[in-house]
Amino acid sequence: MFVDSHCHINFAGLAERLPQVLENMRSHSVTHALCVSVDLETLPAVLEIASRYDNIYASVGVHPDHEDVQEPSLNELIELAAHPKVVAIGETGLDYYRLEGRTLDEMEWQRERFRTHIRAAHATAKPLIIHTRAAADDTLRLMAEERASVPGGVMHCFTEPWLIAQQALAQNFYISLSGIVTFKSATEVQDVARRVPLERLLIETDSPYLAPVPYRGKPNEPAYVSHVGRFIAQQREIAEVALAAATTDNFFRLFKIPPPAGR
Repeated sequence: MFVDSHCHINFAGLAERLPQVLENMRSHSVTHALCVSVDLETLPAVLEIASRYDNIYASVGVHPDHEDVQEPSLNELIELAAHPKVVAIGETGLDYYRLEGRTLDEMEWQRERFRTHIRAAHATAKPLIIHTRAAADDTLRLMAEERASVPGGVMHCFTEPWLIAQQALAQNFYISLSGIVTFKSATEVQDVARRVPLERLLIETDSPYLAPVPYRGKPNEPAYVSHVGRFIAQQREIAEVALAAATTDNFFRLFKIPPPAGR
């Protein structure tokens, strides 16, 4: 069985057909999913879905690329993370992809937001979900300065080269790969997929984005994480069932979720 360690099933296109999305998960042997928060304004919808379904979990956080949203305070994150279905802090991190004429010094608001999330992870003893885009050096630096290795967490939708993966692994983080790994041009991501220790690997969809081959260009959903897992198993030349078992066990271990009976 597979688990989708990062999705946004509260987003338009998935939320309004949620029963079918969950049925598609079951038919593809995807047993659990983590619905990840991107801002406080839409967090109630995330929590409502997680509360309604036993196999859906939630996180609390504000995406680094969201500017015109409510800025989370440390106390707010700690309080919201007390919800019984919240298993992680994030997604958080740094995203310098769209500087839009600004300098890196002008992105200090992102770095301060990131620090706040790391401190919330310390306070709640819950792992971090980290997004990094065009900002790997600063992301790793802040992780080290704030001792993110203590709560640990996952580098989600990882697209950096193996050298960056090694540094994240050294800071007690898992590496999660999305449908990007199935793209023909994603040779660096495929290299990482072959090298990451199996006990530190997660898989995800980041749905409704980044659908894997053979659905590339179409709306993504958690059921398709099985295609991500199958492709990585082929890259590693191991049995699909072994890849599924390892990434599923990693999910339950990292997010401190009791595994289903029989695992």
